[in-house]
Amino acid sequence: MWQNLWSFLVSVTIIFAFVMWFWLLITVIGDLIRRGDAGGFKKVLWVILLFITPFLGVFLYLLTQSRGMAERNDLQRSQARTELREFVGYSRADELEKLEKLKASGVINAEEFTKLRGQVLA
Repeated sequence: MWQNLWSFLVSVTIIFAFVMWFWLLITVIGDLIRRGDAGGFKKVLWVILLFITPFLGVFLYLLTQSRGMAERNDLQRSQARTELREFVGYSRADELEKLEKLKASGVINAEEFTKLRGQVLA
């Protein structure tokens, strides 16, 4: 009984580790393809390392390139957010918040604020 349970737990752990490694491999390859700061030769060397020593290659890439990966992910996220806002537009709440800031800083007066607020809410 315990041997079957232990065998099951070991199998589940191995499968989980494999799935995690595979996810990391896809993430690393995606980041490697997206990189603009690395030339073709450097990318080829990383791909060769990833295929010759898959586990070690993934871990080395994460250890040496993690800061750049985070920066590229942040940049991609902000670009996607900007593109979405350009496509969808801003919400009324965002526009009202901007108007409040403009009024508080003195860029617009109370009359202009009321007029613009009416346009936003219309």
